[in-house]
Amino acid sequence: MPTSEPTPRLALTTGEPAGVGPDLLLRLAQQPIAAQRVAIGNPALLEQRARQLRLPLRIVTFAPDGPRAPTPPGTLELIPVPVAAPVHCGVLDPANAEHVLTLLETAAAGCIDGLFDAMVTGPVHKEVIHRAGYAFTGHTEWLAERAGGCRPVMMLTAGSLRVALATTHLPLRAVPDAITPALLEEVITILDHDLRSCFDIDPPRIAVCGLNPHAGEHGVLGTEECSVIIPVLDTLRARGIDLRGPLPADTAFTPRALAEVDAVLALYHDQGLPVLKHAGFGRAVNVTLGLPFIRTSVDHGTALDLAGSGSADPGSFLAAEALARELVVRRRHAGPDPVARGPRAGT
Repeated sequence: MPTSEPTPRLALTTGEPAGVGPDLLLRLAQQPIAAQRVAIGNPALLEQRARQLRLPLRIVTFAPDGPRAPTPPGTLELIPVPVAAPVHCGVLDPANAEHVLTLLETAAAGCIDGLFDAMVTGPVHKEVIHRAGYAFTGHTEWLAERAGGCRPVMMLTAGSLRVALATTHLPLRAVPDAITPALLEEVITILDHDLRSCFDIDPPRIAVCGLNPHAGEHGVLGTEECSVIIPVLDTLRARGIDLRGPLPADTAFTPRALAEVDAVLALYHDQGLPVLKHAGFGRAVNVTLGLPFIRTSVDHGTALDLAGSGSADPGSFLAAEALARELVVRRRHAGPDPVARGPRAGT
């Protein structure tokens, strides 16, 4: 990276305090990185967990106006966020749900204001946040609302395999109604754009899965392919987007099929992510496309049973941090984005 460019500044959230998020962040803190790490979490919790894991830790209060410099191993620059109740490894407490959301709010606001170049999120526990009375379906949707209601597109990466989702955290029975022409067109447009601008793939080749078995078998096993998916793909092909499909999901992920594309668009959460996680669990990264800032995350949950044990694998968090830094550098080299990030269609 040219010396004239400022050091990337990454905000890292600890996630659910009773889970492995603090452990993973402490493991990351032992590794050198050509970036400034800014942790957002509770200092007492991190110090206690560091003692439990027998990891060296030096906490320095983050100075927003301070110099951007790579964070040395064993050190965390920290924005402190208090917890409402004592934290015990593996024991969820709804009283700390506000703490978790404040972590996200702080990181997102910093990205929007330009204080941070990207955010990397630790795992959260949706159920305990719901139990505390907050409407929260996941990081992806929550961050999109904080960014002004833009359309978020969840994409997971594991090496060269990239799987994006047209819908995210929906009950399965709600998926067909959600696959509208407007949604599908918007998601594919964002996916095509961000593969070009963030991942330097030009032009990207995108495979689109069908919704039904055998991609509907020409209407025998479902009509959504004929009535919605094929017309949208034809429209977008006419605009120059390289699309394959709709493909039967049971063959879209074969090695031969994947060798011919740069990304696969699955139409619902469990259509694409089991394959991705089988291929790369523990080193895969969740990337939210469509936001006006860079956000990556781990590919796993809070692993409550591993919290404080020292046996949690930091591979995914390390990969998420490395990809966030890489995307910051690529975005800088790409220059201004000609496509403005506005509210989603219909809002």
